[in-house]
Amino acid sequence: MPGQVSLSQVQYYAHPRNSFWPIMQNYFSFNPSNSYQQNVVQLNTSGLGLWDVIAHCQRQGSLDSSIVAASIQTNAFTQLFSQYSQIQHVFLNGQKAAQLFEKKVLKQLQPEINLSIYKLPSTSPANATMTFAEKQQAWHQALSDANF
Repeated sequence: MPGQVSLSQVQYYAHPRNSFWPIMQNYFSFNPSNSYQQNVVQLNTSGLGLWDVIAHCQRQGSLDSSIVAASIQTNAFTQLFSQYSQIQHVFLNGQKAAQLFEKKVLKQLQPEINLSIYKLPSTSPANATMTFAEKQQAWHQALSDANF
């Protein structure tokens, strides 16, 4: 679920210390001065899309640990994967996304939907256990492994 800064700006990964856009800009050679809309277009052109595991939840503040578990509603992944059958890879940004995807989404998917799942370190500034370089290396390796 996007943090407060992202929600207020209606942009994924809008917090200035979130590593997501710098990592993508570096990997795909985006111009760092791109607008958010330009970054999204370039990401889509590169073959990637953005979507949260959570469609709706209750939370005070921005931390994943503050999400009220009983309030979580996931996005319609079964419909997404049915409509876009060419999707082969899912990149999960952080432990919470990975846990929720495994617990609430994977069980509902049809067996014929074959996906490569990448559980990646959170690009959030709250993930202070890793440096930017470590996060970037993990994301770049996953993107490379998926042939992006």
